[in-house]
Amino acid sequence: MTLRLYDTATRSVRDFVPMTPGQVGIYLCGVTVQSSPHIGHLRSAVNYDVLRRWLLHTGLEVSFVRNVTDVDDKILEKAGEQGRPFWAIAYENRLLLERDYSALNVLPPTYEPLATGHVMEMHELIETLIERGHAYPVGGDCADVYFDVLSFSGYGALSGQDPADLRRPKADDPAKRDYRDFALWKGVKPDEPRDAYWPSPWGKGRPGWHIECSAMARRYLGDEFDIHGGGLDLTFPHHENEVAQSKAAGLGFARYWVHHALLNLGDSKMSKSLGNVIDLTSLVESGIRPVELRYYLGSPHYRSRIDYSDEALREAAAGYRRIEGFVHRAAEVVGQGRPKQVPPAFAEAMNDDLNTSAALAIVHDTVREGNTALAADDEAAIRGALTAVRAMLGVLGLDPFDEKWRGGEGGNDLKPVVDSLVALALEQRAQARARKDWAAADSVRDQLKNAGIQVEDTPAGPRWTVGEQH
Repeated sequence: MTLRLYDTATRSVRDFVPMTPGQVGIYLCGVTVQSSPHIGHLRSAVNYDVLRRWLLHTGLEVSFVRNVTDVDDKILEKAGEQGRPFWAIAYENRLLLERDYSALNVLPPTYEPLATGHVMEMHELIETLIERGHAYPVGGDCADVYFDVLSFSGYGALSGQDPADLRRPKADDPAKRDYRDFALWKGVKPDEPRDAYWPSPWGKGRPGWHIECSAMARRYLGDEFDIHGGGLDLTFPHHENEVAQSKAAGLGFARYWVHHALLNLGDSKMSKSLGNVIDLTSLVESGIRPVELRYYLGSPHYRSRIDYSDEALREAAAGYRRIEGFVHRAAEVVGQGRPKQVPPAFAEAMNDDLNTSAALAIVHDTVREGNTALAADDEAAIRGALTAVRAMLGVLGLDPFDEKWRGGEGGNDLKPVVDSLVALALEQRAQARARKDWAAADSVRDQLKNAGIQVEDTPAGPRWTVGEQH
């Protein structure tokens, strides 16, 4: 079955056919790093990581580009408030973002361009637009350059907006020819940091938000590429403006537009500007592991809105622990094995517009079959279920034996230490049970439980897990 994806531009689910056989180019709008990341940002990362992993699983070579906006109005505003260089704030938050992406087992992008590193490419694109009559410099003492929206007949097609219906903003630049025009280049302003500018043919300034993505996508993926991704909230004006300026410059640009729904807290999307955010650090401190958060963020269909609640997150965490528990119990019997091809039903779900909700239902069905096999001591069936489950979890970035979740990165693996300490406690418990000192044995078990370690007595001896048993 061919992968089918919902394309925002055509408002339909389309067969995905790569522009170049065997290769896929994806551009994902990344984060504006004016502050530390929240789990709304992480939903985007997980959703497109799953898309990328599925494409890789099907044998395609993927060039995955995810940009970082490291200069814009919000970052400059933060710089003024904090009395710090804008680039210091951007870099600090980039590091936090990379930390969280890594914690959730999001594969590093093929390229991660910074807006500040591609000003020359933006100049080239702006000059092309001016030459073609689609952009104009204000001139005089002002270095601003605007895109002429009415010069591009296709404006509004991506988002379904009619330019005639767009409202005039309350505060606008009188130098614009039309209130719908948007900035490609912003001249230096008196109240902005003195180091937040670059020379240009039109005067000192910095790029507008929209031009950076068109320029960077072109730089790393060419004039035309396969998939452009981002949140639904970016469809207008950001992605609409990207389409307009890219097409007006003669570029084919994106062939598919894949947008994910948002993660809401209350009635509003999670946003730093609204002050309603939850970050990974606070969740980990509350007892949620990063792998459990990834499971929670990746379980709904990517086009379904997530209404965050602590209860729903903890239910998802318990669901993942059930899967994880089977994987570990099965591996104790037949070894970890080597993941095989995913079941056909799982592949069908993933090819159906990345239906991760249906795909995870196949995972849980296979886990139930595996638990039945464990109860029956059917090693062949146990092995079959285990390798199938691990193959599916690998596509979703959730395999418990992935080095990321085993703590194998950077030499900070504490699992052997924990293993040794728990083994020592279990040995003391076994000695207490041998001398029929049930109170001492129960005390060891209870102390482990208070530390978040669950002990289960099995025919093969005691086994332990982190978190609740189900």
